[in-house]
Amino acid sequence: MGNKIFVFLWAMILLSSCHEVEEWENTPKGNFDALWTVIDEHYCFFEEKGVDWDAMYRKYSLKAKNTLTDEELFLVCAEMLDELKDGHTNLSASFNTSYYRKWWSDYPQNYDARLIQEHYFNFNYRSLNDVDYGILPDNIGYIHYGSFVYGLGEGNIDHILAYLATCESLIIDVRNNGGGNLTNVEPLVRRFITEPILAGYISHKTGPGHEDFSEPYAYYYDPAEKGRIMWGKPIVVLTNRSTYSAANDFVSVMKNLPNVTIVGATTGGGCGMPFSSELPCGWAVRFSACPMYDANGNLTEMGIEPTEGCAVDMDPSAILSGHDTILDFAIDYLTTQN
Repeated sequence: MGNKIFVFLWAMILLSSCHEVEEWENTPKGNFDALWTVIDEHYCFFEEKGVDWDAMYRKYSLKAKNTLTDEELFLVCAEMLDELKDGHTNLSASFNTSYYRKWWSDYPQNYDARLIQEHYFNFNYRSLNDVDYGILPDNIGYIHYGSFVYGLGEGNIDHILAYLATCESLIIDVRNNGGGNLTNVEPLVRRFITEPILAGYISHKTGPGHEDFSEPYAYYYDPAEKGRIMWGKPIVVLTNRSTYSAANDFVSVMKNLPNVTIVGATTGGGCGMPFSSELPCGWAVRFSACPMYDANGNLTEMGIEPTEGCAVDMDPSAILSGHDTILDFAIDYLTTQN
């Protein structure tokens, strides 16, 4: 169901975004104006980010002189895009790709893969695609899903859950999962539900104005097909600031399930489905164009907070003795619950 919804919505985006296309000269000024305009007409978080885009034009167009080299122009454009404070916004040329990093770089990392692999598993764990999994002490299953760029087939998920079936509870670690394909979220979530759920909402652009958006459109997830291995025992999802984009959506959906607790730090957000365009010089620009909301109608662009009372950072002194305090909190929590 989810795949069909997103294909449908993407078609609506393309159709509803059609209006008279302006042509720009392939000059530094022309390329700058083309970039500013495509963002102006399609970007979706001006209000939420508190960005006056007209003011950005006045500020940066003064620097976009036709005497600039390609590299000089790129820096001006990248600096302007950074004002959006959006990790989904990139400008790509043959020599560089701009990327706003402060959405995660200004926060503690709160994850160390080697620490877990060595001190919690003695390197005795299984790996499949970008997933590591195994059984922790106290009979707790552990899955680290590193990126939703990589999908898990139904058979893959069956094997993982069958291996962990004797465990009393499960930890799903999506720290440092920077996202990927949104369609890879649904197959995993479907193993934790017994009836169709409202997963969230999405809006699409209906015109070039900053407020030209459709009413939010609901999308749903169904349980996995009969015969697949399901999981109905307690789950803790571990998060950090580098849990972003599709991983942010995964946390958003999981947080609304009755047997799930979110532990760690507020996620990085990144709920805008991306849109791509091209400047006259051939540079590609990618940015957030369609806002997404959780099942309660809350915009998730700024991140998903942990469950109340479950906000935890890693303790640097504990790391020295081989302890991940976020993971330890989750283990203690599940042990107490059981």
